Amino acid sequence: MSELVAYALADGVATLTLANGKVNAISPDVIIALNRALDQAEQDKAVVILTGQTGILSGGYDLKVMMLGPQHAIDLVAAGSTLARRMLAHPYPIIVACPGHAVAKGAFLLLSADYRIGVEGAFSIGLNEVKIGMTMHHVGIALARDRLTPAVFQRAVINAEMFDPQGAVAAGFLDRVVAADQLLAQAMLMAQQLKGLNMTAHKNTKRKARKPLLDALDAAIEVDKQVSVSSH
Repeated sequence: MSELVAYALADGVATLTLANGKVNAISPDVIIALNRALDQAEQDKAVVILTGQTGILSGGYDLKVMMLGPQHAIDLVAAGSTLARRMLAHPYPIIVACPGHAVAKGAFLLLSADYRIGVEGAFSIGLNEVKIGMTMHHVGIALARDRLTPAVFQRAVINAEMFDPQGAVAAGFLDRVVAADQLLAQAMLMAQQLKGLNMTAHKNTKRKARKPLLDALDAAIEVDKQVSVSSH
């Protein structure tokens, strides 16, 4: 699909692999590549597995882009938020196979998927925005409030608490944790299981169940576009 997002289709499962430097920074080009890959997966009627490189899913938005100026930051966050909203309403199941760290936008990718598998190890998963001086955007708050457990929502968003993989399961970032060498095999097994769903029913039920969240995200995306970089 591109150098930034590799696309591999096998047996009705599309594997999307992020590859953008050491931390898989989410840049405008990465978001464009992910959207193109999702377009292709939808055309292929495939269950999606999204993964990264050994040890990391993503460390978050590309800070070089964020530092270019307020409009660059606002535009990147808006594109990322729109991608999250798209993933939540995607007509076929999306599995994230998280091979290690998932920080900031990397953790939001977990919160935008239908099933999330992490790996054992000394990895950090969570939302560090407040720690690095960024006020959490409205979309992030809405998504975290919906997908995390109530007690953890406060700790994760307001206190920037990070979680190890097992803690991330309890928090709501992950659904289960496996040995690192089993990650893609287990993701493929889950994909084959999800292939057994009636996809029309899956799509309609997903969108009905998530309608309050999707509506909240639509409103939040518009609000965030008006927010200056000092608040981000």
